[in-house]
Amino acid sequence: MGTTEARRKRRWLRRLWRVPVLAVGMGLLLSILQVLALRWIDPPTSAYMLARLAAPPPAAGQPRVDFRWVPLEAVAPALPLAVVAAEDQRFPDHRGFDLDAIRAALDSNEDGGALRGASTISQQVARNLYLWSGRSWLRKGLEAWYTFLIEALWPKRRILEVYVNIAEFGDGIYGAEAAAQRYFGKSAAALGEGEAARLAAVLPSPRRWSVEAPGPYVQRRTAWIQRQMRQLGGPAYLDGCCAP
Repeated sequence: MGTTEARRKRRWLRRLWRVPVLAVGMGLLLSILQVLALRWIDPPTSAYMLARLAAPPPAAGQPRVDFRWVPLEAVAPALPLAVVAAEDQRFPDHRGFDLDAIRAALDSNEDGGALRGASTISQQVARNLYLWSGRSWLRKGLEAWYTFLIEALWPKRRILEVYVNIAEFGDGIYGAEAAAQRYFGKSAAALGEGEAARLAAVLPSPRRWSVEAPGPYVQRRTAWIQRQMRQLGGPAYLDGCCAP
């Protein structure tokens, strides 16, 4: 009798362990399918846009979310270069994580310097597209997983195309086309170098800094980005990874 009970208990425990294992397996499979599908399907929204829809509108008469998808070839080459110059200059070469930038950020933070991040464009796409704002180990772990999938399943050109379309350039203003129309009255294809650099300058904090009325910091950062764009060699810098 004791042997029979022990066998039943072992079978029950094996079944019990299958539940979390199956749940994790299904979650991994779902995340892979999520990322793989968006290699070819243009995302109609993002996690950050959905969160913005749930928040109060930015101002009377303005939409909660202004988002207009355009293919990368309909964006002036200056803008992808500007965001790479501003946010992630090693984008063509890394595999989702810039280890040198991470080490520099850790050293700066340990030395008591200003807190700095080291998120690559791939990490920002993972976070903005699939996750939520805030800080937690869970979100960091999911961000790393989605970043790995994005780099494994998408070409660099697709990563940059999605980024310039879902990045927030102002409160509720998402993507190059919406930002170009709102701030400069033109299409994203017609953006000049200075306009592209100014859009990229507000990316770290688009609800704090303004494209329309740039303060001294945004003006200085815009000038710095333009210098970086020229030092990188202009739009040809991205030809190796992001050419059509």
